[in-house]
Amino acid sequence: MKALIAAGGHGNRLRPLTYTINKHLIPIANKPMIFYALEKIAETGIKEVGITLNPGDTIFPKAVGDGKKWGVKITYIEQIGGPLGLAHVVKVAEPFLKNDPFVFYLGDNIILSGIGGFIEKFKKEKLNCLLALSKVKDPERFGVPEIKDGKILKVEEKPQNPKSNFAVTGIYIYDHNVFGILKDLKPSARGELEISDLHSELISRGFKVGYSEITGWWKDTGKPYDLLDGNQLILSKIETKISPAAKIETGVVLQGNVIVGDNSEIRGKSLIRGPVIIGNSTIIQDAYIGPYTSIGDRVEIYGAEIDHSIVFDDVDINTDKRITDSLIGKNATITPVRETFPGGHKLIIGDNSQVEL
Repeated sequence: MKALIAAGGHGNRLRPLTYTINKHLIPIANKPMIFYALEKIAETGIKEVGITLNPGDTIFPKAVGDGKKWGVKITYIEQIGGPLGLAHVVKVAEPFLKNDPFVFYLGDNIILSGIGGFIEKFKKEKLNCLLALSKVKDPERFGVPEIKDGKILKVEEKPQNPKSNFAVTGIYIYDHNVFGILKDLKPSARGELEISDLHSELISRGFKVGYSEITGWWKDTGKPYDLLDGNQLILSKIETKISPAAKIETGVVLQGNVIVGDNSEIRGKSLIRGPVIIGNSTIIQDAYIGPYTSIGDRVEIYGAEIDHSIVFDDVDINTDKRITDSLIGKNATITPVRETFPGGHKLIIGDNSQVEL
């Protein structure tokens, strides 16, 4: 069995962050979110992984590498034609997948449980397709299965009147029969090859489409607050680990589970209340870092209060204000207004930014 990870698209809902970074490389608990998908796949024993990318993307392969880190071999596949739907992602990967069964994993999905059980069920029941489902409060945002007597009758994409409270998550398993369906699949009204149409067509042609429910936590990190939720999920599972090369001054208070990286310094009257992760070569002085916060590498924080936030690498924060529920991108600078003249808030804000003053 092989695996296919979707890591293309433009991440429009995460702008302005995604103007400068592929959304699948956005850090969750100081680790690119694509790494979590690779870890789940590697746990199953799969050795060959294809990753689909936007045409011309050279940054992503440099950031992820050849797969040795996870004991797999990665093949990068350009999604020629651009983002034309999830079924199109599978279609362009056919030369890599060939006739092998495969796991299709959307790279911006984060789950708590493993996927080995899904693969076992797929094999045991000799299915042609298996869908991983999760109960959600807002199924109209997703592909929604209509289920009767334990069988999926149909899958509708973002229906106004959902037939169930299940969402089809970004984890699927297929055999080679999917490619015969893809040859005949027509674009939807929005010009895309819809994955829900693919599943409905498999069912209508008599192929065996089964499902398993994700019993743990699942998150599609498509929006800014989803990233914070995913960060919270990962941090809730960490254990305290202070690098021997870190410097924690007398008087600093650490509460709860805290990770501190190499050569980082926590000084003065600082309080770190976990779960918190602090990267390498970071300086925190006279600051409060509250629960569910990830601080990247080479960050400097002076006097601030920060909680439930993600701070990327190389950020400089020097303020006495409280920062919460925030995503602070790489190389950002936050300074107190009183240090500049004339007074007032000075803003350089990209498209789709959100600011509260």
